[in-house]
Amino acid sequence: MRKQMIIVAVLIAAIVAGIAIGRSWTTNDNPTQGGSDAVERDILYWVAPMDPNFRRDEPGLSPMGMDLVPVYADEVDATPGTVKIDPTVVNNLGVRTAVAESSPLPRRIETVGYVGYDEDTLMHVHLRVDGWIEGLSVTTTGDSVRKGQVLFELYSPTLVNAQEELLLALQSQSTTMIKASRERLASLGMTLGEINDLAEDRKIKQRIRKYAMHDGVVAHLGVREGNFVTPASNVMSIAKLDRVWVLAEVFERQAGLVVPGQHAEVELDYLPGRRWQGTVDYVYPELDPVTRTLKVRIRFANEGQALRPNMFARVTLLGSDSGSVVHVPREALIRGGSVDRVVLALGDGRFRSQVVETGIESGDRVAIRSGLAAGDVIVTSGQFLIDSESDIDSALRRMEQTQ
Repeated sequence: MRKQMIIVAVLIAAIVAGIAIGRSWTTNDNPTQGGSDAVERDILYWVAPMDPNFRRDEPGLSPMGMDLVPVYADEVDATPGTVKIDPTVVNNLGVRTAVAESSPLPRRIETVGYVGYDEDTLMHVHLRVDGWIEGLSVTTTGDSVRKGQVLFELYSPTLVNAQEELLLALQSQSTTMIKASRERLASLGMTLGEINDLAEDRKIKQRIRKYAMHDGVVAHLGVREGNFVTPASNVMSIAKLDRVWVLAEVFERQAGLVVPGQHAEVELDYLPGRRWQGTVDYVYPELDPVTRTLKVRIRFANEGQALRPNMFARVTLLGSDSGSVVHVPREALIRGGSVDRVVLALGDGRFRSQVVETGIESGDRVAIRSGLAAGDVIVTSGQFLIDSESDIDSALRRMEQTQ
């Protein structure tokens, strides 16, 4: 009996020793399961490697057939919307940061435009009678003309008949007929000097000359030699170049910063380093329905005709400074359909998307009315990739709870 008890005791000791050895091996093979040097990591959920929004409570496969990746509790920040990224990954993404500043922000708008004719100087040449163009002296759009230059001659049977009527009236010496004939010739486009010459020398002019009223260039040429024209025909347009307009395009969100009389500067690519100073002459009342921009007109004196119509121009509109505001680089702003946001750099590889309310834009800076404070560090490069990893919905819910 005693021998049997000894055998049983030996067997029990062997079993206990085996269990102890097995636990020791298990601990050495998987440090997360125990041991003095092991740290147990809690798994919160499993996500798809290519889509962090795809979550499951247990291991499995993603919609793309890839193994789900565990997300540990020590990798997730307690603040909703915060993500933690390994410093090596941050470096590989080329993440750059900047500090939100607080200072007065000049109301500065940098945009583009093009040079155009001063439409106040445009002279449109139309005729008051049917006829044929002869002796056309300008043949190309852009030709220069001088005041008093003969532009073309017009042969019009109607004008010839009207001249014959005046000569008949002069022969009859009827004051009423003479007056009526002279008025008819004037209404058909003959000048007072031409009518007086006709009454004096009594010779009918088969062709009537049309003269330039001022110096300029041909902005539009609608006829050629021998064309038949009517009063509806736009024969040509002549514009001066001593003054020009610069038409600038301003984004809709900046439309409230532009007013007549505002100082403006213009630069041209073909004359680097030279700037033209001017003022906003007119702000058009409606936006372009296609580009959603507001057209602004700036008038400039054009000495030496350096500014030529249809040239591309860089335009800077300068206004008064705003009060002290928080502002960040414009490239840091992520514009969304309903909200705008930036990505905050919290340190230790932690980032969070932050909803902000924007104010005026000035050059490459944009004012932040709410959501940021001076000294906050924000991401200016790589923020879109980080923002895609951030749980923005949780961040929005957190903000709504604090409001």
